[in-house]
Amino acid sequence: MPELDRSEDIRRGVDFGLALLGGILTFPVMLATAAAIVLFQGRPVFFTQTRAGRYCKPFKILKFCSMPEIRDGDGNLLGDEDRTTRFGRLLRRTRLDELPEFWNVLKGDMAIVGPRPLLPETIRDMDASGAIRCSVRPGLTGWAQISGGIKLNNNDKLALDLWYIEHRSFLLDLKIIASTPAFLVLGDRHNKDRLRAARICRNLASNDNLKLPGGRQTHSARRK
Repeated sequence: MPELDRSEDIRRGVDFGLALLGGILTFPVMLATAAAIVLFQGRPVFFTQTRAGRYCKPFKILKFCSMPEIRDGDGNLLGDEDRTTRFGRLLRRTRLDELPEFWNVLKGDMAIVGPRPLLPETIRDMDASGAIRCSVRPGLTGWAQISGGIKLNNNDKLALDLWYIEHRSFLLDLKIIASTPAFLVLGDRHNKDRLRAARICRNLASNDNLKLPGGRQTHSARRK
């Protein structure tokens, strides 16, 4: 669809410009964060992991490392709980660990606004809903993040992500971007009205009629 393609091209251009500006403005903060990581927990400074991008295409997400690489006597990496430090919790609480993701936006793997990127196996477990969720680029911030974030369970996060994709617009993206600073300062807070609307929207949609943007059905729907 030419109109849909033009819309995506415009979105990509806006994302590139915002990521470039964001990367330049936060570069001093990123330098300070990198120095603090070396000082308080040592190397490595960066963390990479495979995540599912648009159309489930895998990509390497880039983040600041928020846990030191502590290993046992046999050289095996200890579990997350044993490696979580007060400094690492601060990085995640302030979302400073996510600043390098501006690079992922510049590369085209991510957008400024969209569902947060998940592991490929997590997306596969979602079946048809996972295909819908991956019909857009994952984002630095999103509807689920400003509506409850880590306080939400996985089902509610998915419902909010699907609601966002169903109602996606430049105006909604602007609202999410404008609301993100308050979310970063005040922390994660439930928005009951948004959550209720997302649950209703998801309940109305069954796997038999889930469609991707542009009217294309998911593989699950086509099989039936």
